[in-house]
Amino acid sequence: MKNIFITTPIYYVNDVPHIGHSYTTIIADVLSRYQRLLGNNVFFLTGTDEHGQKIEKSAEQRGLQPRELVDSVVLRYKELWEKLNISYDYFVRTTDEQHKRIVQEVFQKIYEKGYIYLGNYEGLYCSPCESYFTATQAVEGKCPDCGRDLVLLQEEAFFFKLSAFQDKLLAYIKQNEQFVLPHTRKNEVVSFIEQGLEDLCISRSSISWGIEVPELGIELKNKHYIYVWFDALLNYITAIQYMENEKVFQQHWPAYVQLIGKDILKFHCIIWPAMLMALDLELPEHVFGHGFIYQGGEKMSKSKGNVLDPNKIIEEYSVDAFRYYITREIVFGLDGTYSDVNMRQRYNSDLANDFGNLLNRTLSMMGRYFEFKVGKSNEAQLSEAELILKKEVHDLEIRIRQNMQDFKLSIVLEDIFSVIRKANKYIEDNMPWKLYKEEQIDKLSNIMIQLLETIKVVTTWLSPFMPQTAQKVYEQLNISWQEKNLYNWGYFKEGMLLNKPEPLFPRKE
Repeated sequence: MKNIFITTPIYYVNDVPHIGHSYTTIIADVLSRYQRLLGNNVFFLTGTDEHGQKIEKSAEQRGLQPRELVDSVVLRYKELWEKLNISYDYFVRTTDEQHKRIVQEVFQKIYEKGYIYLGNYEGLYCSPCESYFTATQAVEGKCPDCGRDLVLLQEEAFFFKLSAFQDKLLAYIKQNEQFVLPHTRKNEVVSFIEQGLEDLCISRSSISWGIEVPELGIELKNKHYIYVWFDALLNYITAIQYMENEKVFQQHWPAYVQLIGKDILKFHCIIWPAMLMALDLELPEHVFGHGFIYQGGEKMSKSKGNVLDPNKIIEEYSVDAFRYYITREIVFGLDGTYSDVNMRQRYNSDLANDFGNLLNRTLSMMGRYFEFKVGKSNEAQLSEAELILKKEVHDLEIRIRQNMQDFKLSIVLEDIFSVIRKANKYIEDNMPWKLYKEEQIDKLSNIMIQLLETIKVVTTWLSPFMPQTAQKVYEQLNISWQEKNLYNWGYFKEGMLLNKPEPLFPRKE
């Protein structure tokens, strides 16, 4: 049994969750459920980023205190994660006392190690992105990330010696091929580092909604608050009690995979690793920067008014249909598109016609021919067609394990549904109804058991993607959810009782 630590970014709570947040979190949930299926000890972390100027301004515009605003938005995240069946183990908030306390301890530790110093900042700042940029990074005086105007700031500030880690970071990334994924993202990171890293401003004295810089024994002109990104990145170790509970921390760190959107690649593949190096901590095994979700050829944004609400899609198609679509249709690592036309097509063809139909036909025939009681299996009498189907199901495990290791989630689903379609063809080719009329009961029993085993195995591999659906299938097959190793062949024994079929995915006309 391995310890597997999986994280999402913590989501900024200046607005409610949308489909992009859902995508990252569903991927993390799929990976977590899959690792639990293999018997591993998983710690799945998600949460919210609640400090900074944007929150302060947003609360002010709505006539609220920052704490009132963040509490109301956090509730929306938790409600959506519950609706999406997100099986997180811990929900971290940067306003948690534990998080604030450890952030201050870490700040002091890095300061004492000589990697944080007091200086004066004069440079360009993007308020919406809460990011500082050099004149060379600015694009015609505007933010290179969001295109908005940059303002010139001058203030006393603490700096993190990011430049001290340039060579070490570059060497690490080049030597560890699987650290930045997908590999196309690695090239972006290497290119950025090779341009030269500048020290990072990590405190502000012009805002008060944040974590105060700890008492360092030096005279300051004003109170300093820790830069929101420095504070936020530390959530990955504050949540597992770094500096406070060594046993808990060692059990989980380093992370197996940290999932992020490609727009925060710089923070997670440059700043975050440098912070870990400053603390003499191991780096995560993988940082995976996935693509964006588009609609109608455009990246979704609140300003364009084309942000999709996952709640509406769930109401129309069901939670598991939504989870299936965005993990099947969008290649993990690339940009993808949400289309209601494609969603409906996937729902009807893959879920209703292929998977739902396979279960319904099989159980209906079991009721008609065997009164829902499993018959006798005779392995010695299996035909070539049966052996081929059994081998397909066996080989499916090999392919799934490799593709899940490579984070090729859409290929995993493609392989599972390929076996589902072959099982449907197996019914057509073997015509159980004809065998029943001809009273070839032993052969019919073999065929039905092959189908039941196939359904059980594909359902088990689908369970990380579609947990609610898997539960319904297990109930119809009269299998306990708690059973171990249901992806193995050979579960059904003579005399076992099955339940009546119920539609999984009613067709959408």
